[in-house]
Formats: sequence, structure tokens, C-alpha cells
Amino acid sequence: MEGTIYSIIPAIMMLILVLLTRKVLLSLGIGIVIGALFIHDFKVLEGLKEIWAVFFGIFISEGALNTGDLQLIGFLLLLGIMTAFLQASGGSRAFGDWMISRIKTRRSAQLMAPILGIIIFIDDYFNALAVGQIARPLTDRHNISRAKLAYFIDSTSAPVTVISPISSWGAYLIGLVGGLVVMTDLQPLEAFVKMIPYNLYAIGALLLVFLVAIFNINIGPMRKHETHAERTGEVIPSDAKVPGDLSSTFKPSERGKVFHLLVPIVVLLIATVVSMVITGANASGDTVTILSIFENTNVNFSLFVGGIASVVVAFIMYIAQGTNHATSGQVFVEGIKAMLPAIYILLLAWMIGSIISTLQTGEYLAHLVESANISSNLLPFIFFIFSGFMALATGTSWGTFGIMLPIAAEVMAIADVTLIIPSLAAVLAGAVFGDHVSPISDTTVLSSTGAGSNHIDHVMTQIPYAIIVAIASSIGYILIGLTNQLIIGLLVTLVLIVIIAIIFSALTKQK
Repeated sequence: MEGTIYSIIPAIMMLILVLLTRKVLLSLGIGIVIGALFIHDFKVLEGLKEIWAVFFGIFISEGALNTGDLQLIGFLLLLGIMTAFLQASGGSRAFGDWMISRIKTRRSAQLMAPILGIIIFIDDYFNALAVGQIARPLTDRHNISRAKLAYFIDSTSAPVTVISPISSWGAYLIGLVGGLVVMTDLQPLEAFVKMIPYNLYAIGALLLVFLVAIFNINIGPMRKHETHAERTGEVIPSDAKVPGDLSSTFKPSERGKVFHLLVPIVVLLIATVVSMVITGANASGDTVTILSIFENTNVNFSLFVGGIASVVVAFIMYIAQGTNHATSGQVFVEGIKAMLPAIYILLLAWMIGSIISTLQTGEYLAHLVESANISSNLLPFIFFIFSGFMALATGTSWGTFGIMLPIAAEVMAIADVTLIIPSLAAVLAGAVFGDHVSPISDTTVLSSTGAGSNHIDHVMTQIPYAIIVAIASSIGYILIGLTNQLIIGLLVTLVLIVIIAIIFSALTKQK
């Protein structure tokens, strides 16, 4: 069933189950089982062996430890421990008190998260987890729901990194695009820069984030979460399972100061960035440039190093408050326990991603695009839609880039080379859109983890905003294809988003 229409069934069933049951672990598990059975023509024993092989492959691959995955899991555990120390030391409470005296309005608190998201543009994982740690004490104090914080984080991390040349995404894409635009005489960096304004979804998503923050626009399920948070002060539903939430586990130390939160986070930022630069430079060979550093950097290792450094510092500062060692041991244990739900989701997301890869779901969707007899004017729009669905089904934007960018370049080289840049940009835009609405995307998982939001709450509340931007972007790509004019498509996209935001803002105020 590999590479056929049947290959999309496990992904679709899993997505439907997630939306209907809101039980992500159950839905992912069923998707994995069905996919494994499809791979082996419903032979149960072989299917079980496939599931074990996929799970085992997360930890050991080709006879060696899969250090990348293990380092990311290790970082999540370290993040949980650091969060526990920030809570137990009283640093989170002190930071909240300090910020509440300076950022006095809910609007300003909402703006802080996306602004931080744009500033921390180096990597989407780093962005999602760092912004969450910094912004959460403030948004909690202003009764901003964790679901909304997760939206702010998720809808700035990938959109910023996908249009930034100086980021892990940008470096990867510049290297990928370089061999695809040889017929245009463009240099790789030049081609990437030209693609930036054509990335309508990324630009539109950033615009909508700030409109939502400024005008407090709450659409669909987000309204329920925000109304509940404002009326009761509960930023997460009482019955929701939330990774990293320790608000009721520890009584914060009365000796907590602002630096008990800021110092470990600053250490995390500095140690991670320095490690990224060092690993990238070491892997760049004889020619070391900023782009080569970010292209070759080891993000997961760098996060792990930063996590260790921040936990050591947080532990030392906690002990310095005069706390006994038994209590610090409890902090370690509770921090690890708090991150286990997020790790379970991430492990199953990786497993379903591997199953879907074996089923060649992405290759089947790509073949549909390549073989379809469609007018070249509509191809940027088609690439956007197909890339979005592929990223939604597979949970990986990078995998979608790797599959769809070469196909888009090959098709446009034959159909209409003048539209190759818009088409490549449409692939990037569609992949980020699909990533935003996919419950199995690792970026989505880490955004909900960083915000301390229930994962499915984050997915469900973000979908309406993502769809608004996707619809506006689709119209923009159709206009770009028909007119070959960037300014028309970009302006129409942004104007549509503003108009929709104004309408929803007015409706929200009426209620």
C-alpha cells in the first residue's frame, strides 16, 4: 500500500480521531497501529514488529545511539527540572510581581510574547521553549490563557525562522534551494531573499498575531479559554493535563527574587547560542561563515548543553536560599514528572511520522501534484495547498520542504520559469501552515509545552487563526499566478487578514 491512495488513510484517521476525541495519545496510538498493519498487509505479528522497530529506532539507529532524539528528550527533562526550580525558588512569582508593576495592561502583556518570538529567531525549538519560560509568569498574572500564549509562541516561531536567513531553518533552506534555481542564474542566498516577500502565510501569520494581541481577538475555541481565564483567573482548565505545570506542586520560597528566574534563563540562552555557534563552526570545514554556522549547527546538542547549564545554575541558586537537599531532590523528581506527558506525545508523534514515511504518504501526494494537468498560473496556489496538507498529514515541515521543493522547481522549470520563486515560496508557506494545524508536529508539541498549555487545547484554538491566514494566502497566490505581480498578491493577502480581524474584533466586543 506504500505510495498509493491508501497511504493517506492512517494519517487521516488519526487526525479525525484527535479532533473528535481530543485524546491525542489514543489517537496517535491508533494511527500507528493502523499504519503498521497497512505496511504489512494486515499481518498482525509483522505489524507489531514494525511498531517495535519504529519505537526502538527512536533510541538506537543503525546500531548506534540516536543522539539527536535522545538529546531533545534530555533537554525536555532538563527544562522541566529548570521550570520546577524557577517555581520552587519563588523566581517565577517574583518576576510576575516585578513585571506586573511595569506592564500594567493585558494588551501589553499579550504583545510581549510575539515580540519575544521575533527577537529569538535562531531556531523554532529554542524559540518555543525560551519564550514560554520568559512570558508565562507575566501572562499568568494578567489572566491570559495558556492556550493563547501557545498560539503566540507557535505562530511566531516557525514564521520567523522560515523567513530569516540567519536561523537554522534559513541555513537549511538556502542549502536546499541552491541546487534548484540554477536555471535562474540566482545565487542561493539571493534566491532565498527573493522568496521572503512571497511567503504569504508566514508574513500573514505574524501580522495576525499582533492584531490578535492588540485588539484581543478571540475566535472559536479561544473565546472559551479567554473568557474562562478572565472570569476565574484560571489560565488552564482545571481538568486539563498540562506538561510542565507545577503551580500547585510547590509553595514558592518567600526569599525568591527576580534574578532567580532571569539568571537561569539567561544562562540557557547564552549557553545554547554559544554551543550552536561552536558546533556550527566546527562542522563548517575550512570556510566558516554565519550561514555555514547555522547550516551545520547541532541544535539538539546545543539545547541539551544549555539545559544542563541552566539546571546547574538554578540548583545552586536554590540551595543558596538555605533549602535542604531533600527538598531539592523533590524538585528534580517533580520537574521530570511534569515533562513526561509532553515526551509521550513527542515519542508517538515521531513514531507516526516514521510510519507515514514508510507508507510514502508524502511521495504519493507529491506525485499527484507532479502528474496533474493544471494551468501554470494556478501552480503557486496548488503547491501551497498540497504542501499544507502534506505537512498536516506527516507532521513535518522540513520533510515537506525536502519532498516538495525539488518537485516545485522541476515542474516550474517546464511550465513557467518566471513563477519558480513564488512557487518555491508557496511550498514553504504551505509547510508552515500544515505544521501549525498538525497535532503531530514537533513544533506544535513544543509550543504547547513551552506555554504550559494542554496540547489539544493549543491545536484546537490555533486552527481558526491558521485557516484565516491560509485562506487569505490562497487568494494571494492565485492573484500572483494570474498577474505575476508580487505587490498585488501580498497586499490583498494582508488587507484580507486585517478586514477579517476587524470583523472578528467587532463581534468580540459585541459579546
